[in-house]
Amino acid sequence: MRTAIYGAGSLGTILGAYITKNGGFIDLINRNKAHIEALRTNGARITGTVSFTQKVTALTPDEMTGTYDIIFLLTKQQHNREVVTFLKPFLADDGVIVTMQNGIPEMLVGEIVGEERVIGCTVAWGATMKSGGECELTSAPDSLTFSIGTLTPQRHKHFDEVKRLLEMMGRVDIDDNFIGTRWSKLLINAAFSGMSAVLGCTFGEAAGNRQSRRIVQRIIKECIDVCAASGIRIEPVQGKDIVRLLDYKNAVKKAFSFFIIPIAIRKHARLKASMLQDIEKGKLTEVDAINGVVCEAGRKCGVPTPMNDAVVSIIHRIESGELRPEMQNLQHFA
Repeated sequence: MRTAIYGAGSLGTILGAYITKNGGFIDLINRNKAHIEALRTNGARITGTVSFTQKVTALTPDEMTGTYDIIFLLTKQQHNREVVTFLKPFLADDGVIVTMQNGIPEMLVGEIVGEERVIGCTVAWGATMKSGGECELTSAPDSLTFSIGTLTPQRHKHFDEVKRLLEMMGRVDIDDNFIGTRWSKLLINAAFSGMSAVLGCTFGEAAGNRQSRRIVQRIIKECIDVCAASGIRIEPVQGKDIVRLLDYKNAVKKAFSFFIIPIAIRKHARLKASMLQDIEKGKLTEVDAINGVVCEAGRKCGVPTPMNDAVVSIIHRIESGELRPEMQNLQHFA
């Protein structure tokens, strides 16, 4: 069985290093030639909350040959149509694509390769690319978990193998309500990745600043309200019921929600949003596939999403060069 991680940046490199370290065989594929060369020469250097170096198999897309039974997809979601169309000839006839991206990418990927050939996967930890071949794990080692599920009732024949490979890094939960799991991850990304990119800070700093935390709280509330109006049941994250902890309908519960936000994110306090990393590299972000999804869903079900709307607007202004990611951007939230 041939497996690959396509888009092996920070997350993919760390996942690939863990899989290889624990006896798996997997190709790490990235178009960043300097990163691939560093992986070949020095191995994958994993730093941060863990520290190890692992020899891995690394290649660029133009070096791909044959077909793969399992492809873990970790490229930016705004390029999905182009990327998945490119990957389709490299996918075995009974192969599967595992979407490990932000947002809700399974629908588009399913359009291209077939819904039955898509396994969705949410990732509950974060990482940062430090330099070619070196990636920093920014989440606590006990938070290295995944949730997997499918768009169709019937599981793909490689489902168990996907689970086995991911378990070489951390715990894997199987979710029958996968759309609810997607929304639980989307809620976290919209709130913390969104504000990290807007303010140029870590998740912990976004939660620590009281003015920023009020906006984080509102973003979370908008996500919860959109799901409630859309009939979506948000799944727990790492055993924690987000709705029970963070939703509010009165002043007491609102105060408790505000108090607990820094505690809820403490294991990921060092994490810097991938959107912010993209901004720092002069790239466009995935904000339309994260906060923008909340805004679109809100419009469909009639729930206002002013804080998510503001995050989308501010990040687009940052992308255009009109603004910088900094704490002063708090003034742009009404």
